[in-house]
Amino acid sequence: MGETAAEASSAHLMVDLIISLDGYASAVGWPGWWGLEGPEYLAWLQQEGEKGYTFLLGANTYRLMSGMSEEAAAEGAGFSEDEGATLTGLAAVPKVVFSSTLRAPLTWPNSELVTGDAVKAVAEMKRTGTGPLSTLGSLSLCRSLLTAGLVDRFRVVVFPVITGSTGRERIYDGYPDVSLKMVESRTFDGRLQLLEYIPTVLRGPPGNGPA
Repeated sequence: MGETAAEASSAHLMVDLIISLDGYASAVGWPGWWGLEGPEYLAWLQQEGEKGYTFLLGANTYRLMSGMSEEAAAEGAGFSEDEGATLTGLAAVPKVVFSSTLRAPLTWPNSELVTGDAVKAVAEMKRTGTGPLSTLGSLSLCRSLLTAGLVDRFRVVVFPVITGSTGRERIYDGYPDVSLKMVESRTFDGRLQLLEYIPTVLRGPPGNGPA
């Protein structure tokens, strides 16, 4: 068997990422969501926000998303109505932030700071928790949790752009080899592709067997 989360775990963990076709999380000069978010995708994001996830994130993502959420709540913000609702809604959901540089209390509502080892903390959350967990951005955190075998689902939404010149934050650098069993796929707005998998961490190519 591969390094998947223990079946007895009561808290399901989802790694949830958005990527360009060539595997970047963002690109210099491009707007958020590469400017390609549409009504179906934004409506789905709102539905996902109502599923009771506790979001896991690192310090950089915390700073970025809390700032965007605060900006979206301000009068005259440059976000669309759907974008603003998605961003401001994040203030109401529970969030756990893993950081050795941030200091409590965190200003973004419903945010708990954990300064210790993230992998150990999430393993304990999965052992004792009763609700679903999902990452929010935080590429290094996602990589660490996947490598540790704590991830139950690995989900990406692929945006149809190649940002070879401007792409930043390569998502898969430093990952182990992972086999992926598809459990769901969906297209939003005729252009964005959701892919959801059960991950199994491997020692190397499939002939070497699971880790």
